[in-house]
Amino acid sequence: MNFDLIHKALANPVRRQILQWLKTPAEYFGEQDYPLDLGVCCGLIDKRTGLSQSTVSAHLATLQRADLVLIKRVGQWIFYRRNEETIQAFLAHLSDDL
Repeated sequence: MNFDLIHKALANPVRRQILQWLKTPAEYFGEQDYPLDLGVCCGLIDKRTGLSQSTVSAHLATLQRADLVLIKRVGQWIFYRRNEETIQAFLAHLSDDL
């Protein structure tokens, strides 16, 4: 686990907001046609942020590099979901070390 990458990813409010939305996807992305256990389609995340597709893609890539989100490809679609294992390990690290 790269703690520096995680800190960098969490330093941006848009990325923190995306992680918050992905925590309870049914609340924020209930209109998705595919089951939410796959994750949330990147197009819906783009739409919810109101930012350009390229900007949101850069944010999602940063979250992925930090291992905070997992992706699943289904045909032409890419779905994102939180990596709870990494998030919990990071929180434990903060609790133990700070």
